[in-house]
Amino acid sequence: MTSPLREVLVKRPGPAFGGAFDVPGAGFLRPVDLDRARREHDALVETLALVGAVVHELETETDDPDLVYVFDPLLVADGGAIALRPGKPNRAGEPDVLESWTSRRGIPTLGRIEAPGTIEGGDTFWLRRDLLCIGRSLRTNDAGARQLAEIVGGDVRVFDVPYWKGPDELVHLLSVISPVADDIAVVFLPLLPAGLFALLEELGVRLVEVPEEEYETLGCNVLAVRPGVVVVADGNPETRRRLEAAGCEVHAVELGEVGGNGSGGVTCLTRPLLRA
Repeated sequence: MTSPLREVLVKRPGPAFGGAFDVPGAGFLRPVDLDRARREHDALVETLALVGAVVHELETETDDPDLVYVFDPLLVADGGAIALRPGKPNRAGEPDVLESWTSRRGIPTLGRIEAPGTIEGGDTFWLRRDLLCIGRSLRTNDAGARQLAEIVGGDVRVFDVPYWKGPDELVHLLSVISPVADDIAVVFLPLLPAGLFALLEELGVRLVEVPEEEYETLGCNVLAVRPGVVVVADGNPETRRRLEAAGCEVHAVELGEVGGNGSGGVTCLTRPLLRA
């Protein structure tokens, strides 16, 4: 999650994203300004290229506005990709779309999550190269977590994610933690699973705490492009100050429309394909 990012996949907002507010259950906060969303996304792509990543664009357009958040349908592990199975109904077709893209580019599929399992990428992160953390949430169930653990093998830890405000304001595991170096993680402590807090403490990971007033504005959704170098959503000055005080280099991008409107941050908008 924090090794140098070499290649990454994104999906530019298209017509489906423009109509997201009218899609039942999509959960967008207001009608979408598509031109603004595209400008913000273009700036994110420019920033990713600036920090050294090769950016690939998923050009497939479906009627699913959430396809822009390409992190969730697929997990990339050593040796290939794993097609997940989102728990959000309108996202059911996304794993096939991303798996088709990766397969055409020679990336093998290591496995697929099958019914009744559900799991979304936002409930997964690599704390170490050989240590995968999974959040059991309102969209990731026991069956999905068990299947993914079996496919990945090795050390897999599962943590319960708080219910908080329910499905309308869903909490993914990556809503409350973003590793930014081997020894640094950005966290929102009030919602961090106690068992995960203990694991971070055991491993000597320093915590950069997101203040409550910056949680809603995606302060905890941080993408590491190499150890200690991160891309964040603009508008979270205290989180940025704390990251810089911890020795991190911070690149901020305005994401109020493409990210905030659909409750997806920098991590959600990117699917890392290759890290050094």
